[in-house]
Amino acid sequence: MPYKTFGFTEEQILMRDSILGLLGRVLPDEMKLELDKTSTFPEAAFKAIAADGWLGLPIEAEYGGAEASNMDMAVFIEAMGYYHYGVRSAYMTTAIYGASHLRFHASEAQRKLMLPPLIAGELKMCIAYSEPDSGSDMAGIRTRAVRQGDNYVINGQKIYITNAHVSDWMVVAAKTDPDAGRRGLSLFLVDSKSSGLTIRNMDPLGSRTSLPNEVFFDDVTIPAENLLGAEGGAWPMLMRGLNQERLLLAATSAGHCMRILELVKEFAINRKAFGKPITAYQAVSHKLADMYMLTEGARQATFHAAQMLDAGEDAVLETTTAKIVATENNYKVADMGMQIMGGAGYMAGEMQRLFREARLGPIGGGTSEILRNVIGQRIGL
Repeated sequence: MPYKTFGFTEEQILMRDSILGLLGRVLPDEMKLELDKTSTFPEAAFKAIAADGWLGLPIEAEYGGAEASNMDMAVFIEAMGYYHYGVRSAYMTTAIYGASHLRFHASEAQRKLMLPPLIAGELKMCIAYSEPDSGSDMAGIRTRAVRQGDNYVINGQKIYITNAHVSDWMVVAAKTDPDAGRRGLSLFLVDSKSSGLTIRNMDPLGSRTSLPNEVFFDDVTIPAENLLGAEGGAWPMLMRGLNQERLLLAATSAGHCMRILELVKEFAINRKAFGKPITAYQAVSHKLADMYMLTEGARQATFHAAQMLDAGEDAVLETTTAKIVATENNYKVADMGMQIMGGAGYMAGEMQRLFREARLGPIGGGTSEILRNVIGQRIGL
């Protein structure tokens, strides 16, 4: 497939090819299907990624990382999204979501203690924000953290927490002042093995190798020094990472589009009906052309946003647009691919898995509806 490289550097192309080669060795196609069927975390692939140093890609050199640019990360995550949605999720929960809080909001002692083992793959993280009555409305979080001497005691419930069941530490958003709205929200580092903390797997449609979980806090006691930043200071911390999160979710979906298009194109070329390959019929070839255009649109929006971020521009509109365009295009591409493959796509196999995974994009990391509100506000509506 003649995919553009959008001016990727030689190093970025080498990085992309290296991670694809690694994943091809440690996560072959038959293993992808088995892990999906059994809802199993891709532990061997995660360890291999860590062993090759990739968990340190976005992290500062002083802690053993590579200080990758936003463009570097978009290229890397697109490749992972292309190869396997679940292993990309396993990577991001630790190396992006968890590590970002350590990098920007933890104390120097916490960074020195936790970032090196995180880079080595010895420490997994997750973020615990969403609640049964609070998803996009973060100010509506009900989980409470009450100061008691040298500790905080946490009570409440979280939901849809990706990879909590395999995490060592989680970043938990909790109210320290329930009457202060978003100014009463604080972030805490919580050991996932803490007494009083219960984790229960959920049963998702897709991305079954990086499961969502319910997390229950029943008088979970943590040291006061596990507070990240200042009490009541969570809101700006949460906002800080949104641009990169949206960019990398867009990159994920762009890569996912690429894999679907390749799979369906190969199927269509080899599938014959009425004596000819089905690509000889415009009904099919036009769908494939549409799938290509949607894929390229997702990629263009993604890499444009990455370039804007690296240039130091205010890129809220660009990252938000990229996230919507790429995730919605991904689902359209998956739906078209399923239609072209027909019964072969509908049965258990790669196309069915890709279709199920694509549906998460417009929901997770900011719904398309909420993000359209962001765009509306930014353009003065």
